[in-house]
Amino acid sequence: MTQPPDQPPHGGFGAPQDQPPGPGGFGTAQPPPAPGAFGAPQAPQAPPAQAGFGAPQPPAAPPQPQPGYGYPQQPGPYGAAPGPYGQPQPGPYGQQQPRPYGYPQQAPQQPGPYGAPQAGYGQPPQPPYPGMPGIPGAAPGGPASRKKTALIIGSAVAALLVIGGTVFAVTGGGDEGGGGKKPVARHSDGPEHSATSSPTTSGGADPDHLNDGRGPGEAKVLWYAPAPDAPASGADAPGMWITGDTAVKAAYKQVFAFGTGDGRTAWGPLSLPQKICAVTPRQSADDKVVVAYMSGAGEHAKCNQLQQLDLRTGEKGWSGEVADGGLFDSALTIELTVSGKTLMVGRSQSGTAYDIDSGKKLYDKKRYGAACFPAAYAGGTDRLIQVSSCGVGTSGEHEELQELDPANGAVRWTQKLKKGWEVSRAYSVDPLVVYLTNRDKKTWNISSFTKDGKFRSEVTVDEKFAPRCGWAILERELQGCQGVAVDADTLYLPTDATVSANEIVAVGLADGKEKWRVKSPSDRPMYPLKTEGGKLVAYVQPSYDTGGQVVSVPTAGSAHRTTALLRNPQGAADVEGAFYDGVLDWTGGRLFISSGRLSGDDDSKEKLIMAFGN
Repeated sequence: MTQPPDQPPHGGFGAPQDQPPGPGGFGTAQPPPAPGAFGAPQAPQAPPAQAGFGAPQPPAAPPQPQPGYGYPQQPGPYGAAPGPYGQPQPGPYGQQQPRPYGYPQQAPQQPGPYGAPQAGYGQPPQPPYPGMPGIPGAAPGGPASRKKTALIIGSAVAALLVIGGTVFAVTGGGDEGGGGKKPVARHSDGPEHSATSSPTTSGGADPDHLNDGRGPGEAKVLWYAPAPDAPASGADAPGMWITGDTAVKAAYKQVFAFGTGDGRTAWGPLSLPQKICAVTPRQSADDKVVVAYMSGAGEHAKCNQLQQLDLRTGEKGWSGEVADGGLFDSALTIELTVSGKTLMVGRSQSGTAYDIDSGKKLYDKKRYGAACFPAAYAGGTDRLIQVSSCGVGTSGEHEELQELDPANGAVRWTQKLKKGWEVSRAYSVDPLVVYLTNRDKKTWNISSFTKDGKFRSEVTVDEKFAPRCGWAILERELQGCQGVAVDADTLYLPTDATVSANEIVAVGLADGKEKWRVKSPSDRPMYPLKTEGGKLVAYVQPSYDTGGQVVSVPTAGSAHRTTALLRNPQGAADVEGAFYDGVLDWTGGRLFISSGRLSGDDDSKEKLIMAFGN
């Protein structure tokens, strides 16, 4: 995610709306999603608080008054009486929407994202952009009492430990990285090295004794690496990419690569002239990513310098500078999105697309229609979604969802939302599932759409959900949420929990109704990671005396019980739960956890990345 220099760290495993930190770890209390915008009544909810792996959270602004439980229930946008399914009523996109099955008659009414009345469940007013600090209604507790953990799903084949510039592996010898130079203007011959925090592998070492006293059936820490030097104020460590036998991690001004099997240095580390401020959340099909770094160290520096990297080799590819888009459309902060072979660079009011392999500019997306400005992007394998703000400050103010052809920017379809509704997050791009908020009405909803952009369903489950999303300061970062999973027919959402057991609810995308739910197998919260092989894979947060777990749940049939895939050692529980803005990746039977932000505390023995396996 992007953020201007010296901004508060990104949020943890993000609630639908980014919220100020509250007590707890991976399952810290989160504001419940406001009433299902698609029809089913829900109890009033407070906004979700940020959760994480255990690191301190940025301070929250004082909470403001808000309606609590008992706030009047109201019909959803598609289920008002008289219902849009019996009488004409404009939907969010100007269509008539069918009435959800079993939707109860209710009053009073509020306009929903698609034109039908929306339930107001006491959700507190939302910030101008999701994740902005100071959102009222956070759970009690301060930074000292919170843990921030977020997950990224991927594959890991081994793990190593890195302490004080050394990567410690359970087995194996080591390589050393050496010297350093700055990136070139265009193509370089190969990976470059840095003398700062260059990891070294030491076979058989475990200086923190994280594997001591492992019980029967417990996995082990395979390897780990210490965090590189960072300013006392902290530094971003965004992204984590797993490709083949290499795990790649960005931190402060460097990009590190480790062998997934033994944690040895795969290449690099690569050094950049200034601190990293944005990365592509996913790699291209041929394992290319783009990293953005600041134009300088001063207070007027912008996040506008791009560097392409090959994850397999560490080779630096093309580089360039993002130009400002015009008045009120600067590159102070940017967001990077990958769709197919297209890199979309989003500014505050426009976007520019490049070929991610060559750096060739493909097209610009600028103002169109009735003062519509591109505001955010989300990308998938072959889909590129654009969110635009239109007619700001006028009576016709609204937002629009569009799908673009990634290759040429042509608009495939457009859907118009009713005034007051904002697209805050994209839980999935294919199928498209978005989280919307209405600050004036203090409500939210979760909607899904067909391949051609038609409204498919809205979540109608009366529940408080709490996926984890990062801080979005000046950019929305549509794809900044973890702890939520989607397959072709089902959305998997975690219920709200502070430190106790919660549930994962499977919601059908065909009708927005609950299909089944499963409870955490321990007394700690559980969060979806991904779906694979007909199963949902989830992560269970560690407690003070128990390591975290990776579990699976069958998605079909009638028996939905958790089966342990990996039980992390108790001796590593404290470290596992302390990754700041943690990022998780599960693949090939191994779990990677890395920090999303460095504290800069030289005495904390902070870890950058850790791998668990059997």
